[in-house]
Amino acid sequence: MNAPADLRKGAGPGVSRLLRFLRPYRLPAAAAVVLVFLQSLAELFLPTLMASIVDEGVVFGDTAHIVRIGAVMLAVAALGSAASVLAAYMASRVSAGFGRDVRDEVFRRATYLSVHDFDHFGTSTLITRTTHDVTQIQHVVYTGLRMMVSAPMMIIGGLIMALSKDVPLTLVLVGAIPVLAAVIAAIARKAMPLFTVLQQHVDALNRVVREGLTGIRVIRAFNRTGYEARRFRQAAVDLAETGIRVHRITAALMPSMMLILNMTIVAVMWFGGIRIDQGHMPVGDLMAFIQYVMRIMFSLLMVSMIFVMLPRAVASANRIAEVLEAVPESDGALPWAGPPLRQAAVTFENVTFCYPGAEEPALAGVSFQAAPGETVGIIGGTGAGKSTLLHLILRFYDATEGRILVDGVDVRDWPRDALRAHIGWVPQKALLFKGTVGDNIRFGQDDASEDDLRRAAEAAQAMEFIAALDHGFDALVEQGGANFSGGQRQRLTIARALLRRPAIYLFDDSFSALDFKTEARLRQALRRETAGATVFIVAQRISSVMDADRIIVLDQGRMAGMGRHEELLETCSVYREIAASQLAEEVMR
Repeated sequence: MNAPADLRKGAGPGVSRLLRFLRPYRLPAAAAVVLVFLQSLAELFLPTLMASIVDEGVVFGDTAHIVRIGAVMLAVAALGSAASVLAAYMASRVSAGFGRDVRDEVFRRATYLSVHDFDHFGTSTLITRTTHDVTQIQHVVYTGLRMMVSAPMMIIGGLIMALSKDVPLTLVLVGAIPVLAAVIAAIARKAMPLFTVLQQHVDALNRVVREGLTGIRVIRAFNRTGYEARRFRQAAVDLAETGIRVHRITAALMPSMMLILNMTIVAVMWFGGIRIDQGHMPVGDLMAFIQYVMRIMFSLLMVSMIFVMLPRAVASANRIAEVLEAVPESDGALPWAGPPLRQAAVTFENVTFCYPGAEEPALAGVSFQAAPGETVGIIGGTGAGKSTLLHLILRFYDATEGRILVDGVDVRDWPRDALRAHIGWVPQKALLFKGTVGDNIRFGQDDASEDDLRRAAEAAQAMEFIAALDHGFDALVEQGGANFSGGQRQRLTIARALLRRPAIYLFDDSFSALDFKTEARLRQALRRETAGATVFIVAQRISSVMDADRIIVLDQGRMAGMGRHEELLETCSVYREIAASQLAEEVMR
């Protein structure tokens, strides 16, 4: 698959890469900040108005002053409430849009990852990073636009207003705030590493659940339900224990905060009472001062909540950044703008391939040429490298040594989209997608007509059971094709490849679930449908490849022989052993 230019360039530093997703939302984010600022101003103004009511209205019995200032308080409170609602709306728009864009980018990049990178990450962790991790960051964006903006304003504005009421009494805050900051920093430092471990346990739990659900038939067939339940329980216990450790640490934050807050208020009331008794401070100002202290302390409490959320969000951001920073493999530079070719010769020149981290190569020194119109059978024992050979043609992996040529051009010079447009691939595991039968066959060619579908289905020997379905090509296919048998799934995937009419066909052990009679009819139909194309058939059964123009015998990644069926029976001992284990004596003659 040809990765877009923005993906090929790489993603840049982790967290800064995520911050770029906020650029389209600068205006609503700025609006949210302005609205939060107005809300904070309103909340800071209210205690001063209340002090005025007490000191100038209640003390002197001035009812008109009380009514007038009370009306102003109502107006200020209404303004603050309106600003709060609008700020929440803007913050929601920004966070929801941000989450959508990040999720889309992570999914896009995952689809362009190399097979090696995809294997490195794993399906379960990619799902978790696309869903759970993005949600964590989305919550922090929303909270940040509200609390991260509001809290500093309330702290700074509260300190200024408290100083305006009584400077000596503000010394109580000077002693309380550093203690509070030290508690928050200590808890955040202990909690941050555990949040990374917590996300890893979420991945592990998702993996166990996915394996348990997708393999439920095998699990039940081997009576391993209890074993899988114990695996799930262990993964859940690991997640729970780590979660308990994290929340045990963060749970200490709230009581510590409330203790410091209450002690601060008691100290303010104690020393404030002394100040009032000495005539240095009116009662209304003390009431306002207490309100400012509470606002400052609660703002610090909000900051502490952010610090609790932030380590988990940072862990999630780093995990997402790993995916965003995974640069797809370099693509070919050969320009391509036309339709796929109808003929394509495939040449292997001393090809060696070793999987990352493997001690021995999966293929070593493989050389042969397949001409257009030729059918090449590939046979060998389990792990001989048969499927790997096809994967190299598709450029799922690139050869470690040697070259693979298509029409005389190294496959590494072909853009992946162009190369794969020439190929019709039937994978070893017949994979169908949720939708209809017609949708799954059209996966090979979107604009195919009903006649094209019928032709491909008939050639794949699938038309008989499709016609028997209630809705024919419109019959529903469950996820993974669970409502079809293995042989039906194989025939549908073969029809999908035939619909494309490509220049190269790759059949990866695609007839294993078919009975011999159906396979014989299918091979006869394939000879008509694939005339002029280069065909590779990987098989375990000799009957699937014995009519091929050429058969390649692989043994532990190396070519043990090459030729027609009759020739290999005489010249290749590996082939003779396979034949002896599968064919009757009269067939071997």
